[in-house]
Amino acid sequence: MSTGPLSDDIALRIALAARTLPDTDPARLIRVLKDAVGLPPTAESLAGLKVKDLKQAADGEFADLDQAVLKAALAILKGDSGLDLTPPPATEPYAEGDMPDSIRVACASDTGEELDGHFGAARRFLVYQVSTTEHRLIDVRTVDESSPSDDKNAARAALIADCQVLYVVSIGGPAAAKVIKKDIHPIKDDKGGSARERMLALQTILADKAPPWLAKAMGHAPEERIRFDRDEVDA
Repeated sequence: MSTGPLSDDIALRIALAARTLPDTDPARLIRVLKDAVGLPPTAESLAGLKVKDLKQAADGEFADLDQAVLKAALAILKGDSGLDLTPPPATEPYAEGDMPDSIRVACASDTGEELDGHFGAARRFLVYQVSTTEHRLIDVRTVDESSPSDDKNAARAALIADCQVLYVVSIGGPAAAKVIKKDIHPIKDDKGGSARERMLALQTILADKAPPWLAKAMGHAPEERIRFDRDEVDA
């Protein structure tokens, strides 16, 4: 079996794919690929690679990784960088205090204004300010994958540390723990879709029967949060 050098194209694919995988550098990914498709990996051999192959290779090196993260890495390995060529959505004016009793919400996104990102692999977070009557896209925060970090999940959580709620298509247990440690409530929505639609639905929840943790985030007094509890019991 040939063990010649990697082509520049394949080396770039491996480097980009490794960035999407938790605690993974190119050397670790190459060890898995060696068992899955042999060395050197080529465009032809990677084209036939499947997620189950990545999970089973190298004695299950990636067996515990989230399916969505592996799918994102596999798409890159196959030559689909998944880069969204459309510009990120435009933000709307906002100053602190503009929207009383509002909360800040992050949405993991790869494309436009869609909720379609896995927490550990999303390229950006759309940040909304949401009240009972309106919502505004106030920021778009791009993940800097080139920044050195021993803990990518902690770095991503720090990027949205001012938010109270996080919407994701999927998130692993260890990553969720890092998010919760920042007092951010993760909400998994595996169907994804329009981030705007999620914010409209959240407006209704805030205006109707906000659960106590959301009422607290909105700055409601304890007695008001008790009322929310009683409303849920009586419903």
